[in-house]
Amino acid sequence: MKTIVLIGMMGSGKTTVGKFLAEKLNMVFIDTDNLIEQNENMTISEIFSTKGETYFRVLEKNIIKNTFKSFGMVISLGGGAYEDIQTRKVLSGNATVIYLKTEAETIFQRIKNDNTRPLLCDNMSVETIRNIIEKRKQNYESASLIITTDNRNPKFIAEEITGALK
Repeated sequence: MKTIVLIGMMGSGKTTVGKFLAEKLNMVFIDTDNLIEQNENMTISEIFSTKGETYFRVLEKNIIKNTFKSFGMVISLGGGAYEDIQTRKVLSGNATVIYLKTEAETIFQRIKNDNTRPLLCDNMSVETIRNIIEKRKQNYESASLIITTDNRNPKFIAEEITGALK
């Protein structure tokens, strides 16, 4: 089966849904943020604070380029990864890209106690999340499929995606 790429905001459920989806479809699951942390031996927050967002985005782009295969994978991208035009072109042309759409209020409730989110560490608020969503909206909504995750069980979301892919 063609590779499935999950995009969306932090806290939208990409990793959780991705694991269920990969298991259900008997595919390999990859979380790009986890790979970056393993390769750098640092958390995403540490990378942002010590080396900066630009450095992180280069790492992210390289991880995607080096691990992507057109078949047999479910890939969870970091929230900002799909902002890169080259990444978007490669993934949209060679994978099924699915946007896990989640309201800012829901994301805030899911991550409000998580201090590992570098783009929110200085301003964890619904408004900040809303602004990030708005900035990324056009790219997110260019996905092949848009699935809403608010108040939904990740297993059911994986089931919905499986059904939509048939």
